Amino acid sequence: MKSPYVGNLIPNETVTAQFLVLSKEIRQKKTGEPYLSLHLSDRTGEIEAKMWDNVAEVMHSFERDDFVKVKGFAQVYQSRSQFTIHRLRRLEEHEVDFADFFPCSERDPQEMWEELQSIIGNLQDSHLRSLLQTVFSDEHLAGMYRMAPAAKNIHHACRGGLLEHVLSLCALSRLVAPHYKEIDLDLLVAGAILHDIGKVEELSYARSFGYSADGQLLGHIVLGLRLLGNVFGRLPEFPPKLRVLLEHIVISHHGELEFGSPKVPAFPEALLLHHLDNLDSKMNAVRNALKRDSHIDGEFTGWVAPLERVLLKKARYLEGPRAAAALANASEIQEAAPARPVADLPHPPKPQPDAPVSHAAPERISPDRKPVDKPAPTTDFGEKLRAVLHVPE
Repeated sequence: MKSPYVGNLIPNETVTAQFLVLSKEIRQKKTGEPYLSLHLSDRTGEIEAKMWDNVAEVMHSFERDDFVKVKGFAQVYQSRSQFTIHRLRRLEEHEVDFADFFPCSERDPQEMWEELQSIIGNLQDSHLRSLLQTVFSDEHLAGMYRMAPAAKNIHHACRGGLLEHVLSLCALSRLVAPHYKEIDLDLLVAGAILHDIGKVEELSYARSFGYSADGQLLGHIVLGLRLLGNVFGRLPEFPPKLRVLLEHIVISHHGELEFGSPKVPAFPEALLLHHLDNLDSKMNAVRNALKRDSHIDGEFTGWVAPLERVLLKKARYLEGPRAAAALANASEIQEAAPARPVADLPHPPKPQPDAPVSHAAPERISPDRKPVDKPAPTTDFGEKLRAVLHVPE
């Protein structure tokens, strides 16, 4: 087992660790020398990293989706964790345990698979039960379905995420369907199991999550319909109109044309599945955003792009008054304690004078940089106004 993980990095400590490279950019300092801008990850999360020195020796020795061993300094800048790399080496596959690097569902894969088989076996509609049993009799397809994520990064973005999402939808279906008497529970559950089946071919997940060529060109709705079409061809007795209902659920589950569905939901089961799918994906996105937020301080997360908002860290918000009182108490204790000699204080990281100039937020800041109070500019009108109002300089 590798150590430390991204989630265990402690600020202001030098560590040696192994990571997967999610992204790699070779950039230039003001001096023209190269530096590396990376995103590194493991199964607990990801972290932004920079390598400023001795870059030419290693910058072509690895690529995106490679494993690397790095030695560097963990730190916090603007409440976000960052990592400055001092040394880097590409790792061979035999040097790593894949389970350390790829996020996986917290549920046991075999347990989830057995639960899915039980749900299928308990369907009352023999045609739907036979269809699903035929789909998963393909061992290759079944293997991909057990491993696939439900999305690249928005929700259930982990190995086994698709199966976890589907089982959650099946549970929600059983809870909500009895409230609406017109709902056919078997049709709703079958739709939940099949609505995202095209993602087994849309997404690539051998290393970091991405899209296959077919996924980029066709998308999971078209791929799902094509896959189901092959299965329906092996079931000539399947009722044609029931097939159309299932296909409509698959193509309409995004709910709106602008969200990628070629048709909007046109009957109760299709509409209900869309809303349950949206609910489950959003709640999982919220859970993951709160869990993986890289902001160390504050009561809110950073901007969560998939949800188009920041999120409140409820526990930290509720504990705010107590935390503030504890901080005030700690300050009083510190004031009463004798001052430490300057020589005993920890040295800040060495500033990087060659960091490039950017119009965006600076990528790191020298520890000795302090804000400078500048007088506000005064216009002629401002000077006359001050004189009228007798405002002192």
